[in-house]
Amino acid sequence: MLKQHLQFKLSQKLSPQQIQLMKLIQLPTQAFEQRLKQELEDNPALESGKAESETMDDTYEDSFDDSVDNETISAEDINIDDYLSDDEVPDYRTQTSNYSPDDDEKSIPYAAGISFNQYLINQLNTVYLDDEEWAIAEFLVGSVDESGYIRRPISDIMDDLAFTQNIYVEEEKIEAVLKVVQDLDPPGVGARSLDECLIIQLKRKEQKPTVELAINILEKSFDQFTKKHYSKLIQKHHISEEELKEAISEIEKLNPKPGGSYSGNNRIVEHIVPDFSIKIVDGELDLTLNGRNAPELHVSKEYSNMLQGYKNAKEKSKSQKDTVLFIKQKLDAAKWFIDAIKQRQQTLYVTMSTIMNYQQEYFMTGDERKLRPMILKDIADKIDMDVSTVSRVANSKYVDTPYGTKLIKDFFSEAMKNEQGEDVSTKEIKKILETVIKNEEKRKPLTDDKLAKILKERGYPIARRTVAKYREQLGIPVARLRKEI
Repeated sequence: MLKQHLQFKLSQKLSPQQIQLMKLIQLPTQAFEQRLKQELEDNPALESGKAESETMDDTYEDSFDDSVDNETISAEDINIDDYLSDDEVPDYRTQTSNYSPDDDEKSIPYAAGISFNQYLINQLNTVYLDDEEWAIAEFLVGSVDESGYIRRPISDIMDDLAFTQNIYVEEEKIEAVLKVVQDLDPPGVGARSLDECLIIQLKRKEQKPTVELAINILEKSFDQFTKKHYSKLIQKHHISEEELKEAISEIEKLNPKPGGSYSGNNRIVEHIVPDFSIKIVDGELDLTLNGRNAPELHVSKEYSNMLQGYKNAKEKSKSQKDTVLFIKQKLDAAKWFIDAIKQRQQTLYVTMSTIMNYQQEYFMTGDERKLRPMILKDIADKIDMDVSTVSRVANSKYVDTPYGTKLIKDFFSEAMKNEQGEDVSTKEIKKILETVIKNEEKRKPLTDDKLAKILKERGYPIARRTVAKYREQLGIPVARLRKEI
């Protein structure tokens, strides 16, 4: 028998407006500018710059009722007077007193020129090749990735030439044409592996004993070279330590990613625009919000005139009623967007201000060892916001400080206890670890066990596996790979 029962359930859901606000908060300055530009293009009721009227009518603000269902509303339901204020649409300016004009901001640079592959094709035009060889060479160039490598096996390329180009050749023919491609610039292009890339570059150099030794090491002992087994290399190649050192010096001058050095690669040059600026003024920290985050926006005056015209019309046609509905929707959207930007500004400023005050000692000195342990919840509790909101501010935004431009999330770190039982930031421990490794004897690099012992002697009792984790997070290789001769 089918049983029926009622169940009451409470749940919280974000409105579409709240979701859009969270997305706006998450955007860094450059992405926010693009979003603002898109909104101005999509909504003709929204305009940038100062409006003719500087008045603020509360009646206009109150007229936007989110509870109105735009699908069922009729033109007669709209109180036009609520959208008009002395024949002027009021100016909703979003400027505040805590933003920086950023007079010295530069436009985002772009790389210009032909593509990397086209650059290689242009060089092929200077080489004599028959029709079949040219087709193979063009196909090989098309297989070169951004780093300058061909990472596909010759057998796969042979099959693709047969199926897509109707060219049936043996692997030997492709290998021969590949040598032509590998003679192009930049040196090392068309290599299939790192060792081949380095060897190609060395063979383009003046052949002196040091270069010849470097080639010999890469051809016969590449694995031992990458693992820095220097004693084995000395023994195997019957050379002195000084000769090995000179050969390694030649190899270190080479470019492991020849494609990356081509300036004509059509990619945007990464250009960081700080979202905040912190300066020390008269011994006090001064925080400003990038002026690009504080645009001046207002509702279009033309829309006011259109509504006024509808109000004054004695006979209202169906097309006029449809127009009023459209205008109402655009006005609602414009009002919400302006308010959302205000909230975004306030959220960004309050969050960064709290972070700055929490890490005041660091911002006054620039010493990373002064960074206090700080997690997202610490800031969220102080500003009475959700942790996710703080995360959105921290993860994608930068602050310009007297010590350089920093990613905000880098100021957050977990806490560990030192020998005195005090909470210290893991950032502080990592900084000390980095300094110890930097000053170590490179002929005998410190193992993780020895590093843990040194940190313990300095008052930071952490395990060897924790040292290994921090070392990896810092991008520092194991002791064996840090060895030098």
